[in-house]
Amino acid sequence: MTKLTHLDAEGRAAMVDVGSKDVTERTATARGRVRMNPATLALIESQGMPKGDVLATARIAGIMAAKRTHELVPLCHPLPLSAVKVELSCDRGASTVEIAATCGVVARTGVEMEALTAVSIAALTIYDMCKAVDRGMTIEGIELVHKSGGRSGTYTRP
Repeated sequence: MTKLTHLDAEGRAAMVDVGSKDVTERTATARGRVRMNPATLALIESQGMPKGDVLATARIAGIMAAKRTHELVPLCHPLPLSAVKVELSCDRGASTVEIAATCGVVARTGVEMEALTAVSIAALTIYDMCKAVDRGMTIEGIELVHKSGGRSGTYTRP
């Protein structure tokens, strides 16, 4: 098993020193979904939610969250993101909003947490905007799909 990088020699939480790492281009993609009643999904698709355009608001929230990940996750480094793309689509068959976020950076550390944070906050935004009509929604399957760059190389979820 690989040693946990966010612990010091005494086992205390510590920010990883990335000063000796190479600056490389790094990308990460994460995904997740919000499951809801079919009627709720129909309201989202028709832009009939009282709070406004759910998908546009969730997209902006995801982008904003990626840019602030270091303020939300205690041991993350602040990163000069070069790109954040949040895509949302409605799947009527599954009665879900599917969320994918891809982040890019040229830096000494990766952007996995930024992509995961973007998906998480987009999902929470969907929940917040729709909870008045469907409190039974569930946020599901938030996971890293792909990452590239850096010392550990490329990872793609099987």
